[in-house]
Amino acid sequence: MTSASPLPGADLGTGRAPDDEPGRPPAAGRRSDRLGLEVLLVLGVSLGISAIGSWINFLDIQTRGGFRGATATLNPSESPRAWVDLSYQLLGVLNGVVPAFLALLLLSRVPALPGFGIGLDRLRLKRETLQGLGFAALIGLPGLGLVILARHLGINAQIQASGLADVWYRYPVLILEGIQNGVLEEIVVIGYLLTRFRAMNWPAGRAILLSALIRGSYHTYQGIGGFIGNFIMGALFGWWFTRTKRVLPLVIAHSVIDIVSFVGYAALHGRVSWL
Repeated sequence: MTSASPLPGADLGTGRAPDDEPGRPPAAGRRSDRLGLEVLLVLGVSLGISAIGSWINFLDIQTRGGFRGATATLNPSESPRAWVDLSYQLLGVLNGVVPAFLALLLLSRVPALPGFGIGLDRLRLKRETLQGLGFAALIGLPGLGLVILARHLGINAQIQASGLADVWYRYPVLILEGIQNGVLEEIVVIGYLLTRFRAMNWPAGRAILLSALIRGSYHTYQGIGGFIGNFIMGALFGWWFTRTKRVLPLVIAHSVIDIVSFVGYAALHGRVSWL
């Protein structure tokens, strides 16, 4: 009887593949290093840079007297000329979703569960839409209270959720901005990061903590209240995703929260005293 053929490239004396030669890191270790570098690069072209910039802004404001009286304007107009402003607004939306598409492309290189392995599909659309709306109510209402409280305590800036002029494309652009935020943040900071951390054999608790810290960090331009509120949101979303591997309800929830905030502010600013 002939013996089984050795694996191509295997060392006949030791049974080791070339990747496991003495003096070289094990293949699993090198894969983890590559994934770590990939994570840094994805964050480097997206929310990681935003987090660093937000901390610089935070320190700048703190060293100039603090957040009492400071203002953070979201979705500002970019030009007094309508077609120029609209072009910049749409370019900003595109710029926001491209890193999310990059993350999905990287996830698709290793076939896993449906929906890029993070549950981004329509298999449970009705159920997960309702879950997303429930998350939006659970987080959005207390979050609004936290923002108001933090502003009165002087640890948060006055947030102007829409700086767009009152033009015909104002509300459509604000809706697109809200969807862009939900897609970018939940795909990158939850779906992509936690999937990669799991592949790198990180404990779930440490992965959720780092994901939530990153989320809180790129909101520090709003103040301590912005950091705390988004850290809590990130921890809750991370816990959900770790249990379910489904990111779609989180994308829906985040999009709804931001759309309501942006459109609501634009419609009610100047009409209610607390905005």
